[in-house]
Amino acid sequence: MKEIYLIGLGNPGKKYSNSRHNIGFLLLENFSKKYNSNFLLKDKLKSSYSEFQINDSTFRLFLPNTFMNKSGYAVRAIVDWFKINLDQIFIIVDDKDLPLGKIRFRKRGSSGGHNGLKSIIEQLQTQNFNRIKIGIGSPPSIEGKNHLNTISHVLGNISQEEQSILDKVYRRVIESLENLNTKKEEYIINELNSFNKDQP
Repeated sequence: MKEIYLIGLGNPGKKYSNSRHNIGFLLLENFSKKYNSNFLLKDKLKSSYSEFQINDSTFRLFLPNTFMNKSGYAVRAIVDWFKINLDQIFIIVDDKDLPLGKIRFRKRGSSGGHNGLKSIIEQLQTQNFNRIKIGIGSPPSIEGKNHLNTISHVLGNISQEEQSILDKVYRRVIESLENLNTKKEEYIINELNSFNKDQP
């Protein structure tokens, strides 16, 4: 039985539930719903947790309740509790440096200034873990106010227009994740990285 660990990044609480920064949460909530599985809070994992089976694989989904910039504490707790190899975990995360609707699967790399990834790298003491980044586009620039703007962009709510693009992205990522046990990883990486939101 293969076990696959998916950790979505986001901020807990109603206030953030539809923000661009919570795309990791939103994607895994969609995935869980598809298999009629609910998230339950697990204090020892510092996360809400959902589990279901697809063919002969167990999918374990986590939504950290530590807030984004402390995501590493939850990831550390999950890795320690399940005693897993890091190649079994997949971090799902938003990326403002990618255009909306772009997907990037990376097996390693720096945080790129993302506080969630930064915290995970600090806690795991390595940059070598799978991450699936979902583009949210860069914030519209306001003269001399760029910094604040980034915050209001990532914490801002997803518009209806963005939502219809993201729905396609979620479907694509979920289909690829479902095939993690049957297809070669290189194939899945290529499938995600070549995704085009404008294809029918």
